[in-house]
Amino acid sequence: MTRSTFGLITHLLALMLSAGVLAAIADQQAEPDPWEAVRLFLGEWSGTAEGEAGRGTVRRSYKFVMNGRFLLERNISTYPPQEKNPKGEIHEHWSLFSYDRARRALVMRQFHVEGFVSQYVSATSPAAKGQLVFESESLENMPAGWRARESYTFLSPEEFTETFELALPGQAFKLYSRSSFQRVKVKPD
Repeated sequence: MTRSTFGLITHLLALMLSAGVLAAIADQQAEPDPWEAVRLFLGEWSGTAEGEAGRGTVRRSYKFVMNGRFLLERNISTYPPQEKNPKGEIHEHWSLFSYDRARRALVMRQFHVEGFVSQYVSATSPAAKGQLVFESESLENMPAGWRARESYTFLSPEEFTETFELALPGQAFKLYSRSSFQRVKVKPD
């Protein structure tokens, strides 16, 4: 192999490698934002809840944590004593959203004050703008075979609804609770 042939081959390999690197960078830049579907959640929310526990109020916050790798939701629902729930109750749960690159799906893990831990995966098509549905993959500390579904509908950037449904083994989903949220306006300092 002559020196000029070796130089030409080296130059062609360098060009091919550069083209491959540039294509990989372009693919990364073209990949959609995996958090797009949940970015509207960011901030503070308040609202009302109605369902099996009765009628109550709810406060919730969403923020990115751990260098933006996870979205943390903190929720407190308060149900005063009422006919449907004579003792009343305070329900608290935390949710942690992550992006599973292998499945290209959002995953939500919820930790409830009652000891339930639920893992959900997004069941929504990216084309479903304004709607987000999570279906359970596992329900810890629940009877075997139960399923759960959380559905969110954004009515505007300032308002969304959440529907929580449960299904007994072999049965269809039934409404457990429905909540309506409005964004809390932050007062300037």
